[in-house]
Amino acid sequence: MRAIERIIVSALIFSNDGKLLMGRKDPAKGGVYCDCWHIPGGGVDEGETFEEALRREVLEETGIDIVSYQITPVPFVGSGVCEKTLKTGEKVLCHMEFHRFDVRTNKDSKEIILHPTDDLVEIKWFGKEELRLIKHIPGGKEFFEQAGYLTP
Repeated sequence: MRAIERIIVSALIFSNDGKLLMGRKDPAKGGVYCDCWHIPGGGVDEGETFEEALRREVLEETGIDIVSYQITPVPFVGSGVCEKTLKTGEKVLCHMEFHRFDVRTNKDSKEIILHPTDDLVEIKWFGKEELRLIKHIPGGKEFFEQAGYLTP
């Protein structure tokens, strides 16, 4: 199996009422971690800055334009390896480096209209108590604890 490397940017989008936006992918379209909830994001294209890629990915996956929101890098860079099905149907081993950004909105979750428009088939706002109960990507729950978004 061929291996590829990808730099991934992801957004921890928090509503004004303290909820976190997460999504699930369509297993039929391939990708990675299709059966888990994860924060919106994706790969950085050649020539893009991390923030440009983040804005593009969030808009593609959720319909939210984050240009006017406060964006702060999260100091925890993560990594992961997962089998991925490319759009061509080829299966590859994807080595990923994760760069996460804290994005704060000025609206409550119920005021933000969500439009899954790319590979996310479901997007939902979660309160802290709900984050413990969902299936995360490998290392996701531990990241939330390490970053202080959840208490261990």
